[in-house]
Amino acid sequence: MAEISEAHDFDSSKLMDNDSKAPPQPESEPDFDPKLMRKTKPGLKRLFLTLSVLFSFLLGFPFLWKSVEIYRSPLPFREIDSLSTQLRSDNLLFPLHFHTLFVGFDSDPDPDRLRLSILSEITKLTSQNPKCFNNYTLSVTVDSGSHCLRSPTTSPHSSSYQCGSITAIDFDQNDDVAIDERLVSVFGGKTEYSVVVVKGDNERAVVGNYRRAWMVVGSDREVEIAALKVAEVLVKVFVNGGREEGSIRNEFMPVGADGRIVLSFNLLNADPRDWIYDWDFQKIDNNLLAPMIEALGPVANISVESQVLYHTPKASFSYWDQKLESHVFSTKDLPFFVNSNEWHLDTSIAAGGRSKILQFVVYVPSAKECPLLLQLPSGEISKTNGFISPMWGGVIVWNPQGCLKDDNKPTAWHTIPMQDLENMFEVFTGQFRQLFGFKSVNVYAGASGVWNLLPSERGFTEWELDVLSWQHTCFNLHSCATTLGSLSRLVQSLPRMIIMDEIGKQVKFSLEAAKLAQSNASSGVYESSAASSRQARSLAEDAFFHPSIMSVSYYSFEHCFAVYSPFFLPVSMHVVLAALRELRRYKQEKAKYLAWKVKANAAS
Repeated sequence: MAEISEAHDFDSSKLMDNDSKAPPQPESEPDFDPKLMRKTKPGLKRLFLTLSVLFSFLLGFPFLWKSVEIYRSPLPFREIDSLSTQLRSDNLLFPLHFHTLFVGFDSDPDPDRLRLSILSEITKLTSQNPKCFNNYTLSVTVDSGSHCLRSPTTSPHSSSYQCGSITAIDFDQNDDVAIDERLVSVFGGKTEYSVVVVKGDNERAVVGNYRRAWMVVGSDREVEIAALKVAEVLVKVFVNGGREEGSIRNEFMPVGADGRIVLSFNLLNADPRDWIYDWDFQKIDNNLLAPMIEALGPVANISVESQVLYHTPKASFSYWDQKLESHVFSTKDLPFFVNSNEWHLDTSIAAGGRSKILQFVVYVPSAKECPLLLQLPSGEISKTNGFISPMWGGVIVWNPQGCLKDDNKPTAWHTIPMQDLENMFEVFTGQFRQLFGFKSVNVYAGASGVWNLLPSERGFTEWELDVLSWQHTCFNLHSCATTLGSLSRLVQSLPRMIIMDEIGKQVKFSLEAAKLAQSNASSGVYESSAASSRQARSLAEDAFFHPSIMSVSYYSFEHCFAVYSPFFLPVSMHVVLAALRELRRYKQEKAKYLAWKVKANAAS
């Protein structure tokens, strides 16, 4: 026990020695409060690290915003609104100059009085389109052979007629085509609509192919009546195209939104077990269709396709008429004639999209229904044996010659005679004219009399092409303005919509084409105005229906925030709160240090 107590005493003495060697502790200052003061300056390391994390988030936000940015090509919204406003407020004007020539009258009529009479009647007959107007002027010339009397006119378009160029003898012949060519050589090729009134024996009224018409009257007393008839032909024929009231409107014209028409010609063999017919379509295309397509070039871009189909029975029924010795189907059966289940009237891939496809069908009936005739509501048999379906096309039933005879070999191959083909395509041309709203007959019966209309080898006369140009220019420009206005409102209502550079270029070129069409229309260049307006409408439709506009990324900013906030908002909130807490802590510690500093300076 003694040893243990000695060891304990030794340890105690050793600890006492160590305590005596330790440095003396400073006595605490009576005015120093560690909760309110500190003697050392607070460090910036924690604050720097926290703020660095915060700034990294802030610097990454522009990159995130750029990654979800929607590209939008700038669109000329002001120009679009200006075009729409201009077409609504200022009606599109097509300048027309009418010239009336009186030849061979014994008593010289007063040209000024005739002009006022014709203008008064034109005003009564004119029914202006609320969207487009024809700004017409009229001049009257009386040619007595020795001298000419002209009415005063303010029109800048003076007539190119030279006195004595036309005499009553020129109209004694019955060759109206030669007279038409003669008038073209006299009046020139200007866009002036001329009507010649001649005193003669062979009374008739004819409208030519080249903006010219003539009328032969029997006596001087018929001059006033002729003036009324002149006014009617100028308004009802040259301006309105000889169309009846309630005819096909412009929006139902057979022209696609892209300005294209696809003519699909189909030869249908109902039952090839009886016979099979083919045709030489290439020759018909070159001789008959090509001139018509070229003439309609400013109005529409027309392409032609053809095919021969087999096993294509009709969907309607016919009955045997013993008196006619034919199978007959009536107009009541026309809605069921086209068999959509069996008639696979396919077209090429290029004919798809917004192009208008017109089907023209030559139907060859089977032996058990041949001959097949169309009976009109009046009970008469149709001379053309065909019919049209608006906005779809036309059908002709062609019966092979001698189809009732028994000498037809089964499954024999035949070719439709060229003469029959030409007759059929003349009917197709008439159907095509009807789809455009024109008459298929070459007669216009007006209130003041009947006018014979000379047919054109191209299917459409020059004055008919002028009518189509005016109406299509007017409709295309308003359609272009409506489409661009819809696109403008759509783009401005969806800030997240993708607008490609191609759309911006299409809108720009569409506006330029529309302005060019307006300028050409005001200058009287009808064909160019129609072509430019067609291009303007086509480009506007292409811009509105661009594939990129149909994208699914048209979400709003709220939608974008809702998608990305679950990923970034929780972390961002913690980083911001940590930075705020660290900044507040740093300010508090710095305030303690400054308080001690002030205290120390005051004590010294």
